[in-house]
Amino acid sequence: MSSSLVRQSTPEELELQQKQSELMDLEAQLAQRELELATFQAELHSFEYRYMQVVGIRQEELERINAQISKYLTLMASNHNFRPSARLKQLYREVAKRIHPDLATDPEERARREQLMALVNRAYESGDEDRLRAILHDWESSPDSVQGEGITADLIRTIRQIAQSRQRLQLIEDKLQQLSQSDLHQLRIKAVKLEQLGQDLLLEMSHRFDQEILMAQQQLTELKEKMG
Repeated sequence: MSSSLVRQSTPEELELQQKQSELMDLEAQLAQRELELATFQAELHSFEYRYMQVVGIRQEELERINAQISKYLTLMASNHNFRPSARLKQLYREVAKRIHPDLATDPEERARREQLMALVNRAYESGDEDRLRAILHDWESSPDSVQGEGITADLIRTIRQIAQSRQRLQLIEDKLQQLSQSDLHQLRIKAVKLEQLGQDLLLEMSHRFDQEILMAQQQLTELKEKMG
């Protein structure tokens, strides 16, 4: 008579399996929404390129002339000296101590840490304490900060990956809503509708900018003459 022992999964192993399945479903949703976001952004970028070619260059020219007008009308001076506070320095040291690339255990992790440190350095240079704290918080709650191997470590990493996926999914939804409400998207919708009626909205806008540029250039010429 022979018998075999069937090993029962531990509660942690069962929970890990459940969380891994949940993560796979979330990642599938995430991939689909990422695709939709990328498509939407590509369509907007295509329209934005045409806008810049037809209208944007004229808008930039008008802004350049207006900047010269402002220069003649008012004298502005700015002086920015980088003087980090003791609190900012301490916060930077704390973040660097956790994230520095030298703490990486493999090339992939080092690359991630280097990208983060670039953000840290920019935040430090601009004196942005809130940004530094946000970077530190994101790092401490990320799967990358979990050390060790085994079921417990895998479970913690998976739970954090689920949280990250949910957060990313929400960010995508917010971004899609933001883009759909953006001035650029509204302008694109208007341009498409007018195109169906045989009108070229961007071309009409460019003509208006040409007139404004002419008027601004005349004002600039008059100011130069008055100031000798």
